[in-house]
Amino acid sequence: MKAVYNRFLFWWEKYSRIIKTVFVVSIVLFVVHALTDFFKTVDWHKVGVGLTNLSWWSLLLLLVMGIIAVIPMLGYDFAIVHFLPGKFKRSYIIRCGWITNTLTNIAGFGGVLGATMRGYFYRKSASRKDILLAISKIAVFLLSGLSVLCWLALIIMFVFHHGGHFNQYAIWLVAGGLYFPIVFYFTLVNDNKVFEDVTPKIEGLLVTSSTCEWLFVALFFLLVGWCLGVRQNLIAVLPLYVVAQLLGVISMIPGALGSFDVMMMFELSLLGVTRPTIIIWLLLFRIFYYIVPLVIAGIMFLHNLATQVNEYFDGLPLTILQNTAHFLITLFLYMSGLLMLLAASVPDLTAQNKFLAQLYPFTFFFLHQLSSVLFAMALLAVARGIESKVAKAYWPALVLLVIGIANTIWNLGTISLTIYLALVLFLIILSKHELYRVKLQYSIGKFMIDLAIFAGSCILYVIVGVINSPEYSKLHRVPNFFLFPGEKVWVSGLLGLVIGLILLMIMLRYFTGGFDPFSGIHSFDADRARAVIKQFGGSQISHLTFLRDKNLYYYQDQGQDQLFFMYRQKYDHLIIMGDPVGNKNMIRPALRQFISEADRYGYQLVFYEVSGEMTMLLHEFGFDFIKTGETGLVKLADFTLAGKRQRSQRALMHKFDREGYQFAVAKPPFDDHFMKELKAVSDDWLGKQIEKGFSLGFFDNYYIQQAPVGTVRDKDGKLVAFATFMPTGSKRILTIDLMRHSHEAPSGIMDKIFISMFLYGQENDYTYFDLGMAPLSNVGEYQFSFLGEKIAHFIYEYGYRLYGFQGLRRYKDKYADEWDSRYTAFRKRASIISSMISLVTVVNQRADQPEKRLLFWWLRA
Repeated sequence: MKAVYNRFLFWWEKYSRIIKTVFVVSIVLFVVHALTDFFKTVDWHKVGVGLTNLSWWSLLLLLVMGIIAVIPMLGYDFAIVHFLPGKFKRSYIIRCGWITNTLTNIAGFGGVLGATMRGYFYRKSASRKDILLAISKIAVFLLSGLSVLCWLALIIMFVFHHGGHFNQYAIWLVAGGLYFPIVFYFTLVNDNKVFEDVTPKIEGLLVTSSTCEWLFVALFFLLVGWCLGVRQNLIAVLPLYVVAQLLGVISMIPGALGSFDVMMMFELSLLGVTRPTIIIWLLLFRIFYYIVPLVIAGIMFLHNLATQVNEYFDGLPLTILQNTAHFLITLFLYMSGLLMLLAASVPDLTAQNKFLAQLYPFTFFFLHQLSSVLFAMALLAVARGIESKVAKAYWPALVLLVIGIANTIWNLGTISLTIYLALVLFLIILSKHELYRVKLQYSIGKFMIDLAIFAGSCILYVIVGVINSPEYSKLHRVPNFFLFPGEKVWVSGLLGLVIGLILLMIMLRYFTGGFDPFSGIHSFDADRARAVIKQFGGSQISHLTFLRDKNLYYYQDQGQDQLFFMYRQKYDHLIIMGDPVGNKNMIRPALRQFISEADRYGYQLVFYEVSGEMTMLLHEFGFDFIKTGETGLVKLADFTLAGKRQRSQRALMHKFDREGYQFAVAKPPFDDHFMKELKAVSDDWLGKQIEKGFSLGFFDNYYIQQAPVGTVRDKDGKLVAFATFMPTGSKRILTIDLMRHSHEAPSGIMDKIFISMFLYGQENDYTYFDLGMAPLSNVGEYQFSFLGEKIAHFIYEYGYRLYGFQGLRRYKDKYADEWDSRYTAFRKRASIISSMISLVTVVNQRADQPEKRLLFWWLRA
């Protein structure tokens, strides 16, 4: 007996592939022949009519229930990962399970295809051997649900006597029903070693998933018939459906395509269902249970593939895609808003102009002029928010797009336009992550562009109204596209413009509103700033902190202040003064944090008077730069009044000594009398001029009290000139800030102060004396200089009325031994002209002077 079994086994292994092929081919030939005969008798006109008569709610119901019917199959993947060594996120298991099961559901070959797909998805945390072993353990349970359904079908047939005329199929149902008890015995009761790690909990999950899978799809099949109006004896279809699925599994045809359908076609006709209804029934079943979930799986797979490609290229593809989507949606919103506004202002222009006539269909459509104007204004406001990447603009844009699409569908019903607008909606969803800024910051450039659009529209509309007046049209020939249907229509449009402008201002105010940590002047904490300078040292400009005309941005590490930036806000710019003050080792992370946070609030950063080292670091962060000027340094060890070069200065100092002028250094705190003396000299020196700030000190009692003051008095002890020290936190560099003298002071008194300070620095072991910067010195003078630097040089040559650039350079050149370059750094693609003008404006603006507001003051939060 054993020898016979072995010979049979050998024979089966040798010829099984041929037998299976012949079997499948014969089944396919039978199915094709049967379907051909059946289709010949179908009235296809009635099929078309039946499909067109389906209601929207029926299709929506089938769409939702078809997706729900697929969900139980996800339990297989949750069981599979139980046997794998790695850990997987639940969302990842759901996505992988959906893709694999919907593909194997329609393509068949579940063992090979399912193993291949799962090997692809779970390869990072498990080997192919682990995956194949896990799949083999659950494979035997996949048909357990169909086995349970066989017993349910037998109960319906013989207990409730539904579908009794299909009793000839009972033997197939009994055979199918025995499958689950056999599986249960060999997996748990028989204690098979292959399934020793299949716990009752896992087996329960597999059996439940399989049962729900086969039951849900069976109920969905009945639901399709119910939606088609088949209500009588519908429960009798269930046993027939189970038999058809059982025969489909035996046929080994992928997805039981054809074998299941032939069985259902002939047997449903015996139940009295018309042949056109059967065709529609099977077609809807295949579409909503097989095709639609597969399309969703395709989208998931493409998303998964795109994610992997994006990770491989370090996020570059996604960045490009989001930037492109952001650009296109901004372009569309502006184009649509402008065209709608133009069409409302000049109704017939879009019809008579070929170019506009081609563009106008690719926008929104509103029948009423007033609604068109309001919608156009809202679109333009949203376009500004989207262009500036403001997160607040996302939902208004989405709402406007949905309303516009719905209105277009309702009024036009054009499929091509609907698809186009749906693509636009997809683009704005895709660009959501590009909209990260907290608020909109209005620049002068943005304001001028928007003002030109809105003011231009109003002016055009008023002109059109004048042209349409009887007095004008009687005396002049008016082009047809300027003519309005009537005065009421023009008044309606004018009302729309007024309301639209109000709506626009409200929306822009919403985009610019909210908390802003960078705006205004913050309260000054002197002790906090001093602590940073004391711990890490200061710089040539660190003392400007105590002017209190700039805000300070602190960077902390583990709750401790490491350094700070000094800045002032100007419109949509933050002008940062010099290098950061504090721990130099923390500049890189501090820059990263500062730039990111400022960008979130919509600010462009401009770093003014930064060192070459700082400029190169900023270049790594995406900043361009130009040379701003040069700082003069006097090497104190080499300074002397002897020699030919300093002959005139030596003679000048002898003259001051003969006339009794004395230099002294006074240290704070200063009494009221001394402060009044300083104030009198300062006021005399200023005259009617307004003091500058930001990069220069100005006379302020608090600021003067923070450092020593060098004074020059005449022989009678009267104060005629002074200079304030700027402590740098070390003995390396000595520098001064305010230099003031009265009109009574003799010529050359500033030289007296400088030379006295040089000698003071020598006596107190300073290395250098910083003469301060000569702005725009040696910038853009050469043929091959950058265009931006040449523009800056133009400002240098002809901007002396704002700032005495040239004279300052010539004066400092008398003493300077070295010139250290300083730079202005700004974000790439930012306007260098606006940056330079902003700098000059900021330097010439005192913090305690009222700031001149632009016309868009109401936009500021």
